[in-house]
Amino acid sequence: MAEYITTYTGIHMVPARPEPDDFRIEDIAHALSLICRGNGHVKSFWSVGQHCIACAREAYARHLPGRIVLACLLHDAGECYLSDVPRPFKQTLAGYREAEERLLSVIYEKFLGSDLTEQEAHIVREIDDALLWYDLEILLGEKQTGKKPEIHIELSYGERPFADVEKEYLELYYRHRLVKEQMTGRK
Repeated sequence: MAEYITTYTGIHMVPARPEPDDFRIEDIAHALSLICRGNGHVKSFWSVGQHCIACAREAYARHLPGRIVLACLLHDAGECYLSDVPRPFKQTLAGYREAEERLLSVIYEKFLGSDLTEQEAHIVREIDDALLWYDLEILLGEKQTGKKPEIHIELSYGERPFADVEKEYLELYYRHRLVKEQMTGRK
């Protein structure tokens, strides 16, 4: 058995030893559109890709820089390679968390030019946590405690074909990457 996984576009990559050339945005968009939030313990299918799109749209609605919008879009990209592990269990898996952080760091370097700063990571986590509140409340019907987070987008938890989610993910990526390139003068 090989130590690598084969991605949608045919890349052989070793998740424990990620290299920038291992990653294609097409692989990420495709895989995230097919992975269900909450390991499938939801009332209707809602993909990790849909969650990432919602996070990116929320960042955009907050008038945050394009880099943060892209970081929100990519923040769960490691799940394409390591799977979606529920947060309560993930917190007990030190080795998994380290591998996921290393993988995500390489993904950010590949697609954003560098890893996130502490402040950027805090903003992305804040948006992710706010949308997680709604995911739990609506997808699981689990009454959340504490104050309802304010969000600036309208959420729709309807089921969508994975190909539509994949297409929207790619469109958001290329739109915000183009804006970032125009502002920085770099590709």
